[in-house]
Amino acid sequence: MNWLKWQETLRSAALALLLTTLGVAQAERTVTPLDGHWQFNRSDVAGAAEPGYDDGSWATVTLPHTWNVPDGETGGTPYRGAGWYRRVLDIKPGGETRRFLEFDGATLAADVWVNGRHAGRHEGGYARFRLDITPLLQPGRNVLAVRVDNAKLPHVAPLGGDFTVFGGLIRPVRLIETPDAHIELLDHGGPGVRVDTALAPDSARLTVQVELRNDGQQPAERQLRLTLRDAQGRSVAEHVERLRLPAGAQTASAMLTVPKPRLWQGVQDPYLYRLSAELLDGRQVADTVQLPLGLRQFAVDPERGFLLNGKPYPLHGVNYFHAGRPGRGVAVGKAEIDEDLRILMDLGLTALRLVHYQHPPYTYERADELGLVLWTEIPLNSAMEETPAFGDNLYAQLRELVRQNRHHASVAVWGVGNEVYRSDEPVRALLADLHALAKQEDPSRLTTYAHCCAPDDHPMALQTDLASYNRYWGWYDGQFKDIGPWADKLHAKLPGKPIGLGEYGAGASAVQQEDPPRRPEPGGRWHPEQYQALFHETYAAEIAKRPFMWGTFIWLAFDHAAANRHEGDTTGRNDKGLVTYDRSRLKDAYHLMRAWWQPKPVLHLTSKRLATRPAGKVDIKAYSNAAKATLEVNGKTVGTVDVVDRIAVWPAVELAAGPATLQVRDDRGSTDHVEWQIEGCNADALGTQRVLQLPREGAAYGAPYARLPLAPNEFVLTFDDGPKPGTTVRVLQALKAECAKATFFMNGEPMSQHAALAQRVRAEGHTVAMHGYKHSAFGELPAKEQLADLEGMQKTHRYVTGGEPAAWRFPYLAETPALREALAQQKVTVLSADVGIEDWVQGQTPEAMAERLLKGLREKGGGIVLLHDVQDQTAAALPLLLRRLKQEGWRLVHLQWPESKP
Repeated sequence: MNWLKWQETLRSAALALLLTTLGVAQAERTVTPLDGHWQFNRSDVAGAAEPGYDDGSWATVTLPHTWNVPDGETGGTPYRGAGWYRRVLDIKPGGETRRFLEFDGATLAADVWVNGRHAGRHEGGYARFRLDITPLLQPGRNVLAVRVDNAKLPHVAPLGGDFTVFGGLIRPVRLIETPDAHIELLDHGGPGVRVDTALAPDSARLTVQVELRNDGQQPAERQLRLTLRDAQGRSVAEHVERLRLPAGAQTASAMLTVPKPRLWQGVQDPYLYRLSAELLDGRQVADTVQLPLGLRQFAVDPERGFLLNGKPYPLHGVNYFHAGRPGRGVAVGKAEIDEDLRILMDLGLTALRLVHYQHPPYTYERADELGLVLWTEIPLNSAMEETPAFGDNLYAQLRELVRQNRHHASVAVWGVGNEVYRSDEPVRALLADLHALAKQEDPSRLTTYAHCCAPDDHPMALQTDLASYNRYWGWYDGQFKDIGPWADKLHAKLPGKPIGLGEYGAGASAVQQEDPPRRPEPGGRWHPEQYQALFHETYAAEIAKRPFMWGTFIWLAFDHAAANRHEGDTTGRNDKGLVTYDRSRLKDAYHLMRAWWQPKPVLHLTSKRLATRPAGKVDIKAYSNAAKATLEVNGKTVGTVDVVDRIAVWPAVELAAGPATLQVRDDRGSTDHVEWQIEGCNADALGTQRVLQLPREGAAYGAPYARLPLAPNEFVLTFDDGPKPGTTVRVLQALKAECAKATFFMNGEPMSQHAALAQRVRAEGHTVAMHGYKHSAFGELPAKEQLADLEGMQKTHRYVTGGEPAAWRFPYLAETPALREALAQQKVTVLSADVGIEDWVQGQTPEAMAERLLKGLREKGGGIVLLHDVQDQTAAALPLLLRRLKQEGWRLVHLQWPESKP
């Protein structure tokens, strides 16, 4: 053979190989992400389904995407309605190829068009769904249009709930291409492969069902190959059979036996096999589905609790809402889920309750790999409709939940609802029907319903295999200690029914600190971190004494967006999480639960964020899973104490003025430390008892607005009109002598003229806010001049303090609508006053001023006190005023807003 002929032979062979390879690739299942190049419009656009519609002016977005940022996470009323997405699909000509669109989540209902023709509709925002779009496609350019609607639809769950329904294509979208004969893709979004496991002492038997479909017109001769591989990729069981697939659907079944299987043992050993179901066309793989598979058995005993592979396996965990993030809502991806699970695994939990709807597929995959036991549920939440359409929608969402996730080793419990706020026969019947459907779909798993608001033994609480209760004693009502006697009484009343805690928890702001804390109002603005810690200290100890509870789940893993909440330090937020919404701060209660759940050494000093404290005696506390712990303050040993219920306490430790370094070590070798600044106040000084951190939300407080969240004996001290050399300096001296913090509403012109004095006010720990640039009577000014004054005041504030102003007081307390609206839009808080003493009236003695102030406070029961740091007589009378307030038992509260840079 000559050289040229040899080259020709090589080229021919390479071309044949290439064509063969291309043919195989075309015959195999391919998955193409469709997350980029979407055009979006948040409105219901007429004609947007038509391929010729001009969407050039629409926003360009990437999936996952939601249109409820920021309105879904900052309070107020988020947009609930329709939004449109459009993009182009380029389709290459193909032979026997089926093409499907796969949506992982579209909230709440989605209609899909291809080239102007309706491809289908899906109702339910959180489950995967697929549409066969093959007949609607053409070679080349195709236009895909999706109308998504998160309006409240009377027949689509959820109809209520304490969370934001973020609208949009909140999860990925894909194009799936298969040959005409393939493993079913239209089985309620499931994989088309079902596995049932039976364990014997030395073997496992797997019953595998594969749903198959032939969308061609002629019968197809195929082979089905099932292979189970261990974690090292070695085949441990295989089944091969020939199939003749007529047009349409059919089911193939097979049995696989695994000798001496390695079991999935939760977090201790989450061992996974991998099952592959392959449809062979000759010697080529035409279609395949691969599933992770853990071999295990679940059961629950009313006395011993949850059983994994026949042995007690305590389920302690948290309610996990979603891997949401500020500025993104629930439109997040795998990286955020991984970060969340890293935080939660470090907590030491064994289980998660995935609330209140189906979670992204990746969450279940990672739970399999990490060994977490899951309770996952459908979005029957708070409300229901007595209509066939609503029932049908719930049944459809339950089928989707089960069929898409029944192969996951982690899933143990199907949840059929949460806190339906009625207790009558229709809701009982609905729960019974949902339980029956779940058992029909998957007899191997357990069911439950999270019950809250009717008697514990009400029939609606007992329709499922497991009874679960949401209980918040010590937060909404009752006392912490009530949880133990409640569980004992219910267990005695229902001895044959497994009972557990679906939710328990308390709100907490990581920026609101009070030690020891008062009991907060659940809907109030003051949720000190320390109170949440006290709540969980009691609950953890009580739960540990009651192993009969099948599972206990803290509400909540992470703070989450809840548009209708206006409490704690941020509006639009449920703050019961052990971790903040942005995942940046682990609350003290998180460290407490680590000490209970984590087998690795844990030691954590509490109240670290309360870094500035008055001199005197204080109880120091640490969380540990050791037996003993030792405390040192500034290098001197305070003492060694026993750790009781994971808590070490050193009572009445004397802290002197100045910096204080606290270090604690335990008998397992762990250490922790904190730096505090101890203020050198006189023993009888008034002092600032607590800091009230207010959100940047455009609210208004003081008469005639809402009251600040103050106790009856609390007041806030504010000063207007400065800064002014001389008087402001004397005011600062009087405040410092009493360790008191105040809010100074400054005018722009004196602020710019005396910038160093304004900076000193801020440097000494006081809050600086706005009182108008020129202290104008705004009611006499046109709106344009009012807004110009505001802009000038803001610029001055930024220039002098370097921060973004967060609060405003109208001069003369005279509000104007135009300026009030501008302040609300900019989320600037307006502060009026509750108690005034007219300190600008000349000739008042300090004693008279003090008596007028106290009289006003007594009448109002506390509130906002308005004084002026530009009045000589106020500066002279302030020391007496502060001492009289101390003598009468008034508690001073300091206002702050979150730091923000311009």
